[in-house]
Amino acid sequence: MLIIAITGMPGAGKSTVAQALGGFGLRRIAMGDMIREETKRRGLPLDDKNMGSVMQEMREKYGAGAVAELCLRSIKSKEGEAAVVVDGIRSVAEVEIFRKAGDVKLLAVLASPKRRFEFLTSRGRTDAPPNLESFKARDERELSIGIGDAIALADEAIVNERITPDELADAALSIAAGWMKPVGS
Repeated sequence: MLIIAITGMPGAGKSTVAQALGGFGLRRIAMGDMIREETKRRGLPLDDKNMGSVMQEMREKYGAGAVAELCLRSIKSKEGEAAVVVDGIRSVAEVEIFRKAGDVKLLAVLASPKRRFEFLTSRGRTDAPPNLESFKARDERELSIGIGDAIALADEAIVNERITPDELADAALSIAAGWMKPVGS
């Protein structure tokens, strides 16, 4: 099985890429949904502070690959799929967990802090940063768990700076199509 794993800082465009690949017929597994579900299960409001705390607590208690282990159950539950998309890789440890289930290709989505802040505040989710200070704290938290290493080790990257969402989706589809071609074709 091919696992297309998407990484990038908050607001870089990972979900746009994952949705485009989902429209291509690939099942999408969002790591952030696992955190949202656990935060809800605990009866906490779905804001950045609570979700960040739950994520860190899960990693401290169960290891750096804790969220990936939850996702892996979902991947293994549907045997026979040729490929899936995992949205939200935050560490190399998570990539290693996914390698238990198949061939992992890591795609990084990159954007400047200014553009990412604009994306995060305009999309209307409850975990959007209310201000620049909160945004910077979120970036620091993400970097502290190893997202920078995952981005640095990506097989390919797309810069989402001066392109439209359609251009971002097209770039991701082109990369994924190349990964999905059988060797030798």
